[in-house]
Amino acid sequence: MTEVKSPEVPAPPAAVPAELTPERGRWHRVRPFLPLVALVVAVIVPYSTLPLPGIFEGPLNSPGTLQVLAVCLVFGGLAAGYDLLFGRTGMLSFGHALYFAAGVYGTDILVTKAGLPLWQAALLTVTGGTILAALLGAVALRTVGIAFAMVTLAFAQVGAILVARDFGGFTGGEEGLPLDVSGLPAGLVGVTNTVNLYWLALAYLTLVVFVVHRVSGSPTGRVLAGLRDDERRIGVLGLDPYRYKLVAFTLAGGLAAAGGVIYCLIVGGASPHITSSELTLSLLVMVVLGGPGTRWGPVLGGVLYMYLDHRLTAFGSSDAVESLPAVLSRPLSQPLFVLGTLFILAVYFFPGGLASLGPRLTLLRHSLQPPTRR
Repeated sequence: MTEVKSPEVPAPPAAVPAELTPERGRWHRVRPFLPLVALVVAVIVPYSTLPLPGIFEGPLNSPGTLQVLAVCLVFGGLAAGYDLLFGRTGMLSFGHALYFAAGVYGTDILVTKAGLPLWQAALLTVTGGTILAALLGAVALRTVGIAFAMVTLAFAQVGAILVARDFGGFTGGEEGLPLDVSGLPAGLVGVTNTVNLYWLALAYLTLVVFVVHRVSGSPTGRVLAGLRDDERRIGVLGLDPYRYKLVAFTLAGGLAAAGGVIYCLIVGGASPHITSSELTLSLLVMVVLGGPGTRWGPVLGGVLYMYLDHRLTAFGSSDAVESLPAVLSRPLSQPLFVLGTLFILAVYFFPGGLASLGPRLTLLRHSLQPPTRR
């Protein structure tokens, strides 16, 4: 009996990996240098007299513009530090503003009330903020999920009440506490020295990004990523999830306190609004807007959020908005309304945050290209 052989069907040609295509290859070669390019641009800004009408109120090297950029850089670093908790470890903390406020008020009180030199005040403040984060984290991390978020929120509310009630006469209550500049180095005082505050903010952002990336790429960072994905599995492997989460919580709190030191110098004092839970919610929005767990997304989200918060305040009081009908001028005059609308649109169209914008545009461009003939 003869055997009937089925006709052989040739296998389809192997698809070329996207990483090996010319366009994707060029992007992968260029992408590692983008942070260096951004750093070079940030270094050039204080020396540039380029005016950007509609974006900044003066040239790039004007004191007003440099102060706005310095605040944006600080919050970029603050968002990157918060992402160590939320995006890389999976801990939703509603009390992160407490450690930032500890840095601001600690610096202000030690310089203004105690008369300490700035370097001593900064060192004590960062140390105290780190210890505070370790102590409160040791308690809060005994809970998980929503309970953990509520415990951190409760700690933050206690701090906000202590500041607002001015216990001990240290915080200035609802009026805040202006910074005594007579105890500061001369290079950090005055409008003409705003550029030095900009350098401090840039150094802080660089430090935070370096620390977060080093931790994320270390064995500890891989354990933190495992905690985010499946905490029970980490426990099965014989590791202690509590200890690793406490390390991340303490480190993030210390970085936030360091940011508070720089912020106090930039704005010239402390005000009670930085102790509110709204600041932590803003940090959460920054991280989600930029892309949680990504390398540069939280930094981008923090810088962009603070810039929009500043510009939309001026935009809401402009003649262009006031001349509109009341049904439009009233919501547009509220920066939070505009920010909330932009956030909803960004999350809807870019679920992975702004960090996913590049890959999405690449996929869109490839999908629009006609198929190549073989």
